[in-house]
Amino acid sequence: MRKFVFILFMISGYAVLAQQAQTITFEEPTHDFGTIKEEDGPAEFDFKFKNSGSEPLKILNVRASCGCTTPDWTREEVAPGAEGFIRASYNPRNRPGPFHKTLTVTTNAPQNNTLVLRINGQVQPKPRTIEDDLPTLMGGIRVQYRAFNLGKVYTNEASTKEFDVYNASENPITFSKGVEGPSYIKVAFNPETLAPKEKGKIIITYDAKARNDLGFMSDNIVFSTNEEGDDARKSMSVYADVNEYFPPMSQEEMASAAHLGIAEPIHDFGSITSGDVVETTFKLTNTGKSDLNIRKTKASCGCTVPQLAKMDLKPGESVDMKVTFNSYGRRGNQIKTVTIYSNDPLKPVQKVTVKAAVNANTTN
Repeated sequence: MRKFVFILFMISGYAVLAQQAQTITFEEPTHDFGTIKEEDGPAEFDFKFKNSGSEPLKILNVRASCGCTTPDWTREEVAPGAEGFIRASYNPRNRPGPFHKTLTVTTNAPQNNTLVLRINGQVQPKPRTIEDDLPTLMGGIRVQYRAFNLGKVYTNEASTKEFDVYNASENPITFSKGVEGPSYIKVAFNPETLAPKEKGKIIITYDAKARNDLGFMSDNIVFSTNEEGDDARKSMSVYADVNEYFPPMSQEEMASAAHLGIAEPIHDFGSITSGDVVETTFKLTNTGKSDLNIRKTKASCGCTVPQLAKMDLKPGESVDMKVTFNSYGRRGNQIKTVTIYSNDPLKPVQKVTVKAAVNANTTN
């Protein structure tokens, strides 16, 4: 019995020693940076700790919860009673607003060898500059992009959108009245002469009805300034997503309209070999009560070709749309679409999709 008690005492003693061997104590396990400025760069804080155990303590690893937080720490062993640090460096660049991050610390302590430190705060965004808002420099003027994107436009009326322009030069810049480009795009400048460091507007008016097409459109315009040499001519793209306009309809009118139904809008060719030409058909049906007119079909790339035997369908009538996919020069998972434009007022724009897993042609 005495022997048993002695062994139990020894085991308990070893357990206490094991628990006390390496112990890490932090002055504060959480740090609040408060408000920091984005333009000031990374903010740092040292979590100071003490080895309050009886054995040397070693920090094995510190893992941050995101790449925005870079950790550093005391690399050598920390003797009993000595101190060390774990440094948290938070980079606020492009991260405005509040943040809450963690550092997971792993030590050689036999008990509770993993613990978590926390940092938080608020990033005050840096003041935006003209270079931030209008990063594209063209001669002496600054614009946001080398393209004017009007987004969705409709065929019932011309759409107008304004774009910022800035004179970054030391001289007045005057815009010429004449603009090279299609007749359905009009360009105006306000003001026509920009003083040095003055901001103005380039006004684009797009006549979708005169464009007489549907879908994503890309055009080019060229305008000129009084600058010297090649800087005088500014070539820009104009993007627009042209949609047919349908006036508001009552429930009775909508029920009597044409409607395009597509039974199965997705087809998977499965695994094919590069160079294979495969085809499938999609059944298009006029599920409405008026004549359906398919205005246009447009594939997402030249490798995909849609074919329709007819564009007009009576109520209840169907037609097969054949879609051919040429996999030449392609590899891996392919997803291609065909967009169908019709006079269905409820869904005037619909898509069908073909998929394929294209494998390399090993015979060539």
